[in-house]
Amino acid sequence: MDYLAVLGANPARALINLLDILIVSYLFYRLLLIISGTRAEQLLKGLVVLLLFSALTRWMGLAVVTWLIDKLWTGVFIALPVVFQPELRRALEHIGRGGLLPRGFIDGYDQLQKQIEIVVDAVEELAQRGIGALIVWERETGIKDYLDIGVEVDGIISKEMIETIFYPNNPLHDGAVVIKDGRIKKAGAFLPLSDNPHLDKDLGTRHRAAVGISEVSDALALVVSEERRTISLAKEGGMERNLSKDKLKEILMRELGGRNTLKNFSLWRKSFDQ
Repeated sequence: MDYLAVLGANPARALINLLDILIVSYLFYRLLLIISGTRAEQLLKGLVVLLLFSALTRWMGLAVVTWLIDKLWTGVFIALPVVFQPELRRALEHIGRGGLLPRGFIDGYDQLQKQIEIVVDAVEELAQRGIGALIVWERETGIKDYLDIGVEVDGIISKEMIETIFYPNNPLHDGAVVIKDGRIKKAGAFLPLSDNPHLDKDLGTRHRAAVGISEVSDALALVVSEERRTISLAKEGGMERNLSKDKLKEILMRELGGRNTLKNFSLWRKSFDQ
């Protein structure tokens, strides 16, 4: 029977099948984005190689090798939840906060814009003076488990406060500043370091801590390199380096900007285009 004729006879079924394919494709695409640049990416490549080798041995009729691989698959499927535990947790958190769909925006555009401008001005000043800094913007996924070390601040966001905290010889300058709900909640916090093998070898502790906290949460982490005097941003296990002031503002507003403000409509549209 001609397949095109079947589609013509039942267009509703054709649309449902197309929708089914698109949903599955999109889910696989989002899954690949989540594991990209993590250890899970290398493990997935190993599983693909093992699967191809298993198919080859069956085709060649290698009974003993095929039997061994079949037994190995049993152990692999038992070990997968343990090996992929960090990535599985990250994926479930991603789904729980609506990560499979384009991010919405929160209210308070004007206030948020002011806070972002203060932070960006502060990190730019620190970069120009060659002072290292690490600032984490906490979002929906809480990071309290990683903030046992640090000093409670609960102060307003100001350029003077940020510059004072990271001033050399300040007891808190080596740790991270954590921003939540429009306030500086903590200073001198120590974050988990990323062990991603794909990160550049020249990245220091601050950069690895920024990537590390972005791997276990949806937080944004700003890093100022005191050696290179550059600004970087870590997000979802990745890092964008050498950001200009305008580019940094644009990214932060796209990630944190308000949904119900008509003023932000052009930014909202741009975030979907990218």
